[in-house]
Amino acid sequence: MRRRALLGSASAAVLTAGCSGLAIDSSHPSRNQDSRVLFVVLHYTVGNFETSLRQLTEGEVSSHYLVRDEPARIYRLVDEDRRAWHAGPSCWKAFCGLNASSVGIEIVNPGPQDGPQGRTWAPFPPAQMALVLPLVRQIVLRHQVRAERILGHNEIAPAHKEDPGPLFPWRRLAEEGLIAWPRRDEVMLARAVLRQRAPEGVPDIAWFQERLALHGFRLPREGRLDALTRRCLQMLQMRYRPRRCEGEPDAETAALLLALTSPDYQARAHQVPDGRGRPLQDAMYDGATDADWNALSPA
Repeated sequence: MRRRALLGSASAAVLTAGCSGLAIDSSHPSRNQDSRVLFVVLHYTVGNFETSLRQLTEGEVSSHYLVRDEPARIYRLVDEDRRAWHAGPSCWKAFCGLNASSVGIEIVNPGPQDGPQGRTWAPFPPAQMALVLPLVRQIVLRHQVRAERILGHNEIAPAHKEDPGPLFPWRRLAEEGLIAWPRRDEVMLARAVLRQRAPEGVPDIAWFQERLALHGFRLPREGRLDALTRRCLQMLQMRYRPRRCEGEPDAETAALLLALTSPDYQARAHQVPDGRGRPLQDAMYDGATDADWNALSPA
């Protein structure tokens, strides 16, 4: 009778465990882990709020967050521990298919408009950016995202995407301590080094392709200025030199690429941002004039 009672109690315990869920011991977590989220990808919606919300909640795409313009407000559409469908076919360095490893932020903005005066872009309202910046900061700190992995959709999919466009204030993110940014002295030194190799400081296309790939773009390296190489140059220029972003492989872009792929810059870019404003912000690169370039001693 006693044995039968013990067996009955054990059976009851198994049944109880089955009804209440599987018992799992979580007292020994491994140190060898990190967040699913390795990237933050920024987009613009090319549409108003109502259209964007409907597309992102009822259509075939989605994002983790939607930031409205008027009135400025943040909407969470997908939890960060789940995959949203915002990046599409995408690559950066060794990573492809970034939906699986990123948080996507869609920012309500009409995008580019083509008119008689050419293509124009809509600015991002200050109130909207006042929400985007702390949102990026919180995501970065929560998941320990490296500075080099805070990207635009146009950088991870340059062949067919332009968002968030040339008016997105990337330099503002750098001033807030969220991304790395080349210093003025780094770019000027890079320009001087390049002028020692070629009088105009413009390397051949193979050099540009190698540096673009080292920076993070995925592109063929065949030594010719094909459409994808031009697009990668254009997206790099949209971020670091938005006043002129036609995709031309010129001297300033070469100097930027050499600075961006230098060991000192890469060391900063590999760090997790602390989200605090950087000192000596006036030393950050913000373009150079012809006089600046001409002042450099030729080889």
